[in-house]
Amino acid sequence: MEKVTRTDAQWRELLSPEEYRVLRQAGTEAPFAGEYTDTKTVGVYRCRACGAELFRSAAKFESHCGWPSFYEPSDGDAVTLLEDRSHGMVRVEARCARCDSHLGHVFTGEGYDTPTDERWCINSVSLTLEPAQ
Repeated sequence: MEKVTRTDAQWRELLSPEEYRVLRQAGTEAPFAGEYTDTKTVGVYRCRACGAELFRSAAKFESHCGWPSFYEPSDGDAVTLLEDRSHGMVRVEARCARCDSHLGHVFTGEGYDTPTDERWCINSVSLTLEPAQ
């Protein structure tokens, strides 16, 4: 996978202020406010910053947490995981492997009826949905 690198000024020019805040500064959009929270459209979810494929709609499920939830990425190499100790918590941050943009967090062992027992809690603003043909 070819890495995408841009200067901070290039990211600011490419992304809206909200996209920049979430993708480049590891922000979080408000719960239940994102465009993909309740979407049932079949397709591929891509990184809004670089277009890399991240998730498929088949792995999306309703967690009722306020953000789109997936039980796995479309490819094991599509997303990198980092320890996140911000806000007085220890969490697992998910980032796009291609451009290092913040996507959201991964939680395990919550008891959802999914094949992986994982909830990839992803900001809608970090994604674009490419509907299936």
